[in-house]
Amino acid sequence: MLHQKKSFETSIIVPCYNERATINLLLDALYEQTYPRADMEVVIADGGSTDGTREVIHAWGQSHPDLVIKVVDNHARIIPAALNTAIKASVGNIIVRLDAHSRPDRHYVERSVAALIEGRGQNVGGVWDIQSSSDQWMARSIAVAAGHPIGVGDARYRYSARAGYVDTVPFGAFKRELLEQVGLFDETLLSNEDYEFNTRIRQAGGKIWFDPQICTVYYARQNLVELARQYWRYGYWKAHMLRRYPHTIRWRQALPPLFVACLILLTLLSVFLRWAGFILAGVLGVYTLILMLTGLQLSVKYKSIALWLGVPLAIATMHFSWGTGFLWSLVSPQNKKKG
Repeated sequence: MLHQKKSFETSIIVPCYNERATINLLLDALYEQTYPRADMEVVIADGGSTDGTREVIHAWGQSHPDLVIKVVDNHARIIPAALNTAIKASVGNIIVRLDAHSRPDRHYVERSVAALIEGRGQNVGGVWDIQSSSDQWMARSIAVAAGHPIGVGDARYRYSARAGYVDTVPFGAFKRELLEQVGLFDETLLSNEDYEFNTRIRQAGGKIWFDPQICTVYYARQNLVELARQYWRYGYWKAHMLRRYPHTIRWRQALPPLFVACLILLTLLSVFLRWAGFILAGVLGVYTLILMLTGLQLSVKYKSIALWLGVPLAIATMHFSWGTGFLWSLVSPQNKKKG
């Protein structure tokens, strides 16, 4: 699996921890890329997987010796450290970041590299085709909700079909020389490291290019507990990042914490003021109605009655988890010291 070739044009870097269920899908997709295998390497930074992920990677590499696979240890076991470790172990002039939960389109690497060579931007990326990793009704509902504008606001990479310049892209591809200008990924952030990285690129005068033809399947969480943990983490670390870059906040990022804060305030006021209880009931009623209508529309579109209930539950979980994580980060004494 480890090869002696010292030079590759492109390095694919992948953070990984306990990804036995999906790592084969990623490796198969990379093997099928239209970009020449002889010109790329895959560097996987593993955080000490205990589910047999490394054994799966090793077996896959043994049966596909013409694609170079390197596995390096990510002792810190956080994503930005994994990315930096993989970058340091890589040799390519172009770095393409992917995820162990992803399955890139067969033209993904070729189109990413082409966009960089054409000078479209300093970091280029594309659209997520969010899919379910199982056939369970809630897993399918989460995948649909995670790609809907009500769930993700104006995050174009989740649904847009129009190319252009954006604030951020998922994963991304960039030239190694960019790191000399903006530095590596910030290891003090346990999430939102990609947005922070893109913010530094834009502050340095660079541009972020989004092209929907650069497409990858991303496997969503399978249940509401996993989804809640994911979005709580997103919100918590988004607030942490905004302390450094307050000008980067977007309306879609402000809505969930404002909504949760209003509900908390109305709940407290309703103990003493009757009218606050009426407003609270009205707000929750309108919110529930909007989510149920969204679920109904999507259940008709995808011909699945389960989405009528599942999508509202998933979207509400995303909103409330993101909002509470964000608010907790603001009031956390530990974060106040860091800020």
